[in-house]
Amino acid sequence: MKRGEVAALVLRITGLSMSTYYDRRKRISNTTAPKADNQKGRPLPGFSRTVTGEKVSDEQITEWLLELLEGEEHVYGYKLLAQCLRNERGLILNKKKSYRLCKEQGILQKQRERKTKHPCRLPKNRIVTGPNELWQMDIKYGYVTGCRRFFFMLSIIDVFDRVVVQQYRGPVCEAKHAVQTLWRALESRVKPGEELPAIRTDNGPQFISQLFGDTCESLSMVHERIPPRSPNANAYIESFHSLLERDVFGRRDFMTFDEAYEALDHYMDFYNNRKMHGSLKKMAPIQFSQWVMTLEDRSIFYKAM
Repeated sequence: MKRGEVAALVLRITGLSMSTYYDRRKRISNTTAPKADNQKGRPLPGFSRTVTGEKVSDEQITEWLLELLEGEEHVYGYKLLAQCLRNERGLILNKKKSYRLCKEQGILQKQRERKTKHPCRLPKNRIVTGPNELWQMDIKYGYVTGCRRFFFMLSIIDVFDRVVVQQYRGPVCEAKHAVQTLWRALESRVKPGEELPAIRTDNGPQFISQLFGDTCESLSMVHERIPPRSPNANAYIESFHSLLERDVFGRRDFMTFDEAYEALDHYMDFYNNRKMHGSLKKMAPIQFSQWVMTLEDRSIFYKAM
């Protein structure tokens, strides 16, 4: 190629791909080319302009920032200081430059520490000996092809007998829907005076919300949140949602929300009352739960979670 041969022809003869050749060539040129000391991006202009086109030096902008901090604007951070200069001086100043100038002068306000009212309680190993001791809760998406829109499903499953004790579905899923679903599950599954189950979730916004945390605290209900990227700690609800995907949403397209909800209701009735589970002695979840309650010794069904 140094003699003027066509690069494509030479590469074809040698069997070297063009992408490899040009990538290596680029690396060599980058390593041999001289670099300026501490060069990062394009050089700073050293000034900003007003809305009338007048140049204002960075030194003048810094002086204005310091003047603002001597007055009642001292409570502002760099973003609102920039807004003050836009309002009062007609200066075209974005938040990035305001941050840089404030940082250079050491006048950035300290970031406020985020205080969490309900700190994360990690799951602990527990032996599940019967229903209503540990529930798992999670959210899954469904899709309505006819509307080209997603909808949400929030499900709560009992780890011991795999019964889906309550489910919510709708076009949105907020913290209030999670709380309402949890309340309905407790009302339908737990008798007055009985100990409440622990509830285990991931770190979705619905579950880390103050409303959900306040609800669990008011009920004296243990709320565990699994570590990020560890769905195996919520394996039972994840497994159930994979069944939903395989048996319902992966088999057909839905044209309306009502059609999707009807198919979901039909499957839930089948799953809880008639679907056999190999791990439940080939019984349906509700059938297995009723059968276990008749036994005197249930230790063979204990599950370590």
